[in-house]
Amino acid sequence: MVTATETPGAHGEDSPRESSPYVELDRATWAMLASETESPLTSDEVARLRGIGDQLDLAEIRDVYLPLSRLLSLRVRAATALHHAQQEFLHGLTPPRTPFVIGLAGSVAVGKSTAARVLQQMLARWPEHPNVALVTTDGFLYPNAELVKRGLLERKGFPESYDRKALMRFVIDIKSGKDEVEAPVYSHLVYDVRQDQKVVVKKPDIVIVEGLNVLQPARVRGDGRVGLGLSDFFDFSIYVDANTNHIREWYVDRFLRLRETAFRDPDSYFAKYAALSHDSAVDEARRIWDTINGPNLAQNVLPTRSRATLVLRKSADHSVDWVRLRKI
Repeated sequence: MVTATETPGAHGEDSPRESSPYVELDRATWAMLASETESPLTSDEVARLRGIGDQLDLAEIRDVYLPLSRLLSLRVRAATALHHAQQEFLHGLTPPRTPFVIGLAGSVAVGKSTAARVLQQMLARWPEHPNVALVTTDGFLYPNAELVKRGLLERKGFPESYDRKALMRFVIDIKSGKDEVEAPVYSHLVYDVRQDQKVVVKKPDIVIVEGLNVLQPARVRGDGRVGLGLSDFFDFSIYVDANTNHIREWYVDRFLRLRETAFRDPDSYFAKYAALSHDSAVDEARRIWDTINGPNLAQNVLPTRSRATLVLRKSADHSVDWVRLRKI
């Protein structure tokens, strides 16, 4: 079934509208859009791409990500054709086409990192664009020492905790067509930016920029002028969505899984949580969600959902239930 209305129950949207700038497709209809295309990923590759707590399998790849990769490949091809047309119009005075940039946003624990990794691998299998780079905005967080200095350590992940100028420069350099651009690296083990590591992006066909706040609009400056927003440089944007209560449960579940794995590494910033009892760990995970991640989702991340070109809506079991695509 294909509709052009809002889906009832999506974050409080309890009444459908008669018209919408989106086309909505249920999972079965969406899956049919790539029914004649074979999935390029094996079960072992899917297992390596799966994040903690995500229920990613070959069915999800076939039904959700295969149609999405096909759509994105078509959009890349269309952007190339448009570039050629503009070059012809300008009598060749423009430089070579710049990379196609995809912004991917969503809450902590919703599975956006897994979605980004899957898309990177699947898009790279299309022969028209084999060089697909993935950059997460975590690397553009201020170092912990700077966050402490600014009184922002407990607001990590909020927009003000990022070096937004550096992130903007990175995306502008990508869209300017620079041959080589560097991005900082973030370590979830030590919960800090690694000053000794960089991600080098060299002549990519596609760049995926994944992060909590990548779809935020431009800020209004003190003099009333509006600057540029990161999303001004995106050719396509995706928001991974789910019911907030489900995301909270997924966050707690992920915290408990990490308590049994990564938190037991003595080098982990969160090693102090490894010795917690099950009940104490649940209480601590809920506290962190309710004081940091939940408010950030409500205040900063969720309001950007309507800015996305495409929304992937997940059900309680982490599988994508329906897709909302902005009309052209």
